[in-house]
Amino acid sequence: MIRVAIIGFGKIAADQHLPAIAADPRFELVAVATPAGDPGVGVPWYSDAAELLAAMDGAADAIAICTPPSARHDLARDALLAGFDVLLEKPPTTTLGELDALEALARERGGVLYTAWHSQFAPAVAPAAALLADSAIDTLHISWREDVRKWHPGQQWIWNAGGFGVFDTGINALSILSQIAPMPLLVRAATLSVPENRQAPIAATIDFIGGDWRAAFDWRFDAGEEWTIQIATRDGRRIALRDGGARLTLDGVDQPVEDHGEYPQIYDRFATLIGARACAVDREPLRIAADAFMVARRESVAAFD
Repeated sequence: MIRVAIIGFGKIAADQHLPAIAADPRFELVAVATPAGDPGVGVPWYSDAAELLAAMDGAADAIAICTPPSARHDLARDALLAGFDVLLEKPPTTTLGELDALEALARERGGVLYTAWHSQFAPAVAPAAALLADSAIDTLHISWREDVRKWHPGQQWIWNAGGFGVFDTGINALSILSQIAPMPLLVRAATLSVPENRQAPIAATIDFIGGDWRAAFDWRFDAGEEWTIQIATRDGRRIALRDGGARLTLDGVDQPVEDHGEYPQIYDRFATLIGARACAVDREPLRIAADAFMVARRESVAAFD
């Protein structure tokens, strides 16, 4: 049995991590740390992460870190130094340097570090990767649009420096793309649309090297959700991943996919890594986002409250 504690108990931990842990007989939830108050999930609660780590010495094996990104490096470092294996929610850290340092520490100490990009486990991802394995991409269009008020209600950290803004959502598309594209994705140019009263973008566009390859992310979309990746190959096939990777179409025809659940697969992978005493650190989605921020033109848009 792998005894796991969660640090940071917001919506993603409650809606995804908690049921995935409960459904996997290899895991047992033993504690939660969150300053928001006791979540009432039947295990000890700590308001401070340091208190949890101290209390879990000998009482837990692994820590799932589900805080906002800016806190994850320090928490993961402390957990690794204390001998715990670590699962990091996406995006794993705010910088590539932080992620590299954590991986080096984990490997040095024989610990397990796992960067859990949940959208890579969406049903359409593996079959799309197979379709594209021997293909050259002609056009690539990503449209990742949703209403931030619906998906991040009351969350202020997303607007701060290091909060990622719309890339908190758009990086899901980049994580899928890094899995299915048969070559590395290189950023040519980008535009960040930043509300005049915020530090992080509410919308963004990215142009990739390679031709008509582009992405558009927008949090001002109030007509539902549009999470789509559309690809045309040079041999004439049209491949689309829709609904965040839940659906796959080939030349306009829906293809059969198997849905095993994103977070159950994350914890299955985590258990495998723990058994093998191995790390799995995927930095590509964060690298693509960082490259976009490095080259981006910034434009000021209307204030967002």
